[in-house]
Amino acid sequence: MALSTTSGRPAAPRPLPAAEGAEHRWLEVSGARLHVAEYGTGTPVLLLHGFPQHWFAWHRVAVLAAAGHRLICPDLRGFGWSEQTRRGYDIEGLSDDMLALMDALGLDRVGLVGHDWGAHVGFRLCLRAPERFSGYLALNMAHPWARHRAILPNLWRQWYTAFIEYPVIGKVVLRRWPAFIRFLLRHQVADRSVWQVGEVAEFTAAARVGAHAGQSMFWQYVVRDVPALLRGAWRGHRLTVPTVLLGGERDNVIPPSMLAGGEGHADDLTVRIVPGAGHFLPQEAPQAVAEAMKELFVTGC
Repeated sequence: MALSTTSGRPAAPRPLPAAEGAEHRWLEVSGARLHVAEYGTGTPVLLLHGFPQHWFAWHRVAVLAAAGHRLICPDLRGFGWSEQTRRGYDIEGLSDDMLALMDALGLDRVGLVGHDWGAHVGFRLCLRAPERFSGYLALNMAHPWARHRAILPNLWRQWYTAFIEYPVIGKVVLRRWPAFIRFLLRHQVADRSVWQVGEVAEFTAAARVGAHAGQSMFWQYVVRDVPALLRGAWRGHRLTVPTVLLGGERDNVIPPSMLAGGEGHADDLTVRIVPGAGHFLPQEAPQAVAEAMKELFVTGC
């Protein structure tokens, strides 16, 4: 692949992965310096990565979807090459960052794609500011109205979060136990051979460097989002942004059964399952992701 070009602030000491067609910049947003990689020109689409990844998670999708689209791939606060701050890792804070980033880029309205944790942020964005999103593609993530009878039998699938979420312990695990992250990356795909050379090493290193952000994000979910979900805080909110939930048939973190049941809370919600795929659709099924994007986000708008 060709070397990426950069503009704005210099990269962190850890070198950026090379991704053909990517251009990089750094912007001061909501009290943090955020790194953004961009591909292509045309209809703007904001893509939010999951854990333990960063902007490079989208490089396979970008090859297929950049034509006619301006793909904007930020590193969430504290991840990748974005600045780590003491606070700001709750879903509301991360959502604030993305709205402020859109303002900084002069974008009133964009298409939105989110994977894993990025998809969780994406749902919050669509409920908070629906007028700013033309459509939403959520990958490998349950909607905010998941039924208890679907959640409870699948709680065991979140076993690994106990090693990450607790203060002190979580940071130690992420910084000093790289085998744990390598295991998650390999265990959460349907076929381990899907990972290209260097990708597992890259995202494992990223989890170590961003240990504070990773642990803080999981912990904020425990203390803020779990109680809100148990209270049914989102029952009164309606999803008005046209949305597609794309899941993996063999996703062992968010199985297909957890994607059902949101239709009554949305104006236009479609659930699709990718056969034979696991929890990392941007790596396992980039063609399916790119095709769903092209359907949702009409080029040239």
